[in-house]
Amino acid sequence: MTASTPTLEDAGPETRAIEATRRPQSTKLSQGLEVVIRTITPVVLALVVGGLIIWVMGVNPLDFYGDIFYLGIAGTGWQKTLTAMAPLLIIGLGLIIAFRAQLWNLGYNGAYLIAAAVVAGTAPDILATLPFAVAIVLLFAIAVVIGVVLGFLPAWLKAKYGTNEIITSLMVSFIAISGANILVKGPFQDVEVTVPQTRVLDLNLMLPYIPGTRVHVGFVIAIILVLVFHYILTKSSFGLKVDILGASPKAATHAGLDARKLIITVFLLSSGMIAFAGAIDMLGLWGYMRTNWNPVYGDKVLPFVFLARLNPLGSIPLIAFYAILATGGTIAAQQAGLSVDFLLIIVALILFFMTVIEYLGNRKDLGKSYLPAGLFKSAKKH
Repeated sequence: MTASTPTLEDAGPETRAIEATRRPQSTKLSQGLEVVIRTITPVVLALVVGGLIIWVMGVNPLDFYGDIFYLGIAGTGWQKTLTAMAPLLIIGLGLIIAFRAQLWNLGYNGAYLIAAAVVAGTAPDILATLPFAVAIVLLFAIAVVIGVVLGFLPAWLKAKYGTNEIITSLMVSFIAISGANILVKGPFQDVEVTVPQTRVLDLNLMLPYIPGTRVHVGFVIAIILVLVFHYILTKSSFGLKVDILGASPKAATHAGLDARKLIITVFLLSSGMIAFAGAIDMLGLWGYMRTNWNPVYGDKVLPFVFLARLNPLGSIPLIAFYAILATGGTIAAQQAGLSVDFLLIIVALILFFMTVIEYLGNRKDLGKSYLPAGLFKSAKKH
């Protein structure tokens, strides 16, 4: 008498969760049609509805969108677009790392701003004291350490007590934003100007340009980081552990993983990455920081990391689209007499149509969800 071969149906819920991370979510749609429905359709619908809004306001939407893409790509627009992409790609990567592990790290604005404030405030002295390469590496390291320190408390509370990381990361973010303003108004303020801001970094001390362009090397660093972490998250054992944790923390423990240690590692990596974007932006583009300045990059790239299905490589063209929208849209909006805040309406419309498609898609098999199963359950709990 031989024992029957165990099947997946015979396995426990933890084992099924582990197996689920190793196989693509089943769908009857081809991959191309799924991309059209899930990724392109929300963007197109947002542009259509946004066009109707500005048409009612007396602006020709075709001319407006044409100006956006012309200003964002033609002439020197493409260089401004690539420059804008540098911090956006790195912040998007930081969000992807956390979301893949079912961790809602919403402290992105605070991590970015306080790292940017410290780097902008200390860079003139550090760059004047140390060799350029050493100083840049040190400033990058300072930013990452700030992000790690900032992310530790919500990570530790989540790992130790299961505390809701949405609340704790937001609370830490609010404190960090206030701290950044205090630093700019206090120890880092340039006393020679009336507006509260840090000293302006000399152009010769900022990140060098890619030869033949006005795009700083921070863009290259961002692309390299995305490629490296795409490999790590999709091909390495660490990436598999992150996906298992994202599918189910119980499954991770069942598989012999130290879920608490993994939660802290992923959260610190995410927060450190986002803080690093602050250093790249200050040293590559701005060179100084004013009080109460907040570009809210994290809020703007959030829908695009979900449109990319938390795939680092897939986030590149989507964030490029937003960078074109932001770069060309700012000037186009001013020329058309619109507020630049109209661009945020486009982002909000994309989120709205993603929600509609998610709702319909779960009932009509319109491709796999924007959210991994574990992250969706976590979001519902919160």
